[in-house]
Amino acid sequence: MRKVNIEDLHDYCLQKPGVTGEFPFDETTLVFKVMGKIFLLTDLEGPLSINIKCDPELAVSLRESYPGVAPGYHMNKKHWNTVMLDGRLPDQLVREWIDHSYDLVVKGVPKSKREKLFK
Repeated sequence: MRKVNIEDLHDYCLQKPGVTGEFPFDETTLVFKVMGKIFLLTDLEGPLSINIKCDPELAVSLRESYPGVAPGYHMNKKHWNTVMLDGRLPDQLVREWIDHSYDLVVKGVPKSKREKLFK
């Protein structure tokens, strides 16, 4: 297994419809949003990890199943997980979780805006 790097993460997130990457909090916290709503955050300093939104039941299950997954750091721990990108988790699994986070946020966007996203 190879470690996901920040360039891979950046490219993967930005290829999704309606996604922007920005620094709304400080110069080291990169935030990815869809339609203005956060679906992933990462700190560019220190060990690479991501905070991603997650269905509450799945969030608990992932924490129990994977040592690199913890309750969301500085986030609502019911809905967010922190995932360490240190090479312990397969890239494909991390991508699936990013997709899940993106999809959850998109579902929360009003239908009229959602339809514009996928035209």
